[in-house]
Amino acid sequence: MRSLFAGFTTRGRSFLAAGLAAGISGLALGERDLVRVGALIFLLPLLSALAAGRARYRLGCVRQINPARVPAGQTVQVSLLIENVTRLPTSLLLAEDTVPYSLGSRPRFVLERIEREGSRELNYPLRSDVRGKFTVGPLRIRVADAFGLVELGRSFSTYSTLVVSPKIVPLPGTVIPGSWLGDGEGRARVVAAAGDDDTGTRPYRDGDELRRVHWRSTARYGELMVRREEQQWRNHAVLLLDTRRRAHAGSGTTSSFEFAVSAAASIGVHLAMHGFDGQLVTDAGAIPSAGSFEDVMLDTLAVVKQSAGRDLVPALSAVMPRVSGLFIVVAGQLSAAEARSLAVSHHGRSPALALLLAVSTWTIGPQPADGADGTQDAAGVLLAAGWRVATVRAGTPLATAWQRLQGASSTAGQAENARYLPEAAR
Repeated sequence: MRSLFAGFTTRGRSFLAAGLAAGISGLALGERDLVRVGALIFLLPLLSALAAGRARYRLGCVRQINPARVPAGQTVQVSLLIENVTRLPTSLLLAEDTVPYSLGSRPRFVLERIEREGSRELNYPLRSDVRGKFTVGPLRIRVADAFGLVELGRSFSTYSTLVVSPKIVPLPGTVIPGSWLGDGEGRARVVAAAGDDDTGTRPYRDGDELRRVHWRSTARYGELMVRREEQQWRNHAVLLLDTRRRAHAGSGTTSSFEFAVSAAASIGVHLAMHGFDGQLVTDAGAIPSAGSFEDVMLDTLAVVKQSAGRDLVPALSAVMPRVSGLFIVVAGQLSAAEARSLAVSHHGRSPALALLLAVSTWTIGPQPADGADGTQDAAGVLLAAGWRVATVRAGTPLATAWQRLQGASSTAGQAENARYLPEAAR
C-alpha cells in the first residue's frame, strides 16, 4: 500500500480519498453528477502522476565548496549549478542537498521552471564548530506537478568533501629569534657562490649581481659565469603532537586534547608562513608527506583522534635520526621520566621548544595546585636540558602561551615559568 501511494503528496492522497468517497456516495444515492465529480477528483492525481513519470528530464549538477578547507567556526559557501540539458522545459522542481547533521539542516530550494538548455545557480552557507571531514551531497531532486499532488524523487550520484581543520589562532612575532637559526637568504647566497656544480651556470650579462658569479666555472671557461638560479634554503621543523588519551582531560571542544590540536595547527601554519618545511609527528609515528607541509598537517589534524599509546619516544626513534632543525612539542600530561626520555631523544644542537599543558586544570571541580599533575617536574627537566618551555593552563590564550614560549630563555620568561619548577631546578 505504501509503494502504491509513494509518489503522492498529502494533497494528492486527499484528492484520491475524496474522489473515491464522492463516487461511492453518488452511486449509493443515485446522483450521477456526484459520481462524475468524484471521478474527476480521483483521476486528477493519477493523471498528474502519469505526466510527472513520463517527464524525461536530463539534469546536470555541479557543486563547488569555497573554500574546500576551512578552520572550525568559519563559514563556507556552497554553490550548486543545475542544468537542464534537454530541449524540454522542466516543471516544478524541489531541490534538497544532503549535508551531515553536524553542519545544520538540509538546504531546500523550489525551482518553478528551468527552460530548455537553461540553468539555475543555488547558494547556501555551511558552518561547523567541530573539526572533521564531511561529505556534502548528493543532491536530491523531486519533480512535482503544478497542483502539488505528486512528487517523484531523483538523486544525483556526485558528492563533495568539506574539510574542517582545527581553529587557527594567529601567533605573534617570528618563529624564534634569529640567533637560533641561520638566515635562509644568507645560506642561499653561500651555496650559490661556493657550490661546485656548474651545470646551471651561464655567461655573465650586464646587470647580473657579482655575488652570483660562480668562480670555479669562471676559471674553467675563461670568462665570467653566473648561476642561473640560486638554490633556496628552507629551514626544517619537526612538530610533535601528543595524542595519548591518558595524557589529556576534559571533553568536547573544551578538552585539553582539542586545545593541543588547535595549538599544533596554529604553530604549523605559523611555521609555513615563515618559510619552514616541516614534518608532523604524533605518538603513533610520522605522518607521510603527500603534499605541502601545511596541507598535509591541516588535513591530518582535521580528523586526528586520541590514541591508546602510552609513550612519546618510540614514535620519535624513527624520525629524529633523519631530520634536523627546529623541534617543537605540544604535549599533554608528562611525568619527569617521560620528559627525560623526550629530552634524550632530541639529538644535535638544533633548538627544541615544548608547550606543556597543565592538564589537571581542564578537569571539572576544584583546581589542584600548580604543577600537581607533573607539569612542574617535566618543565624543570626540559629546561635543564636546554629546551625552551612554556606551560599552559586552561583558559590561557594560545597567543599568550606562544609569546611566553618565545621569551622562555629571557629573564621574564624564566620568571613566568619559575612557579612551575621544582626547587632544585630554580
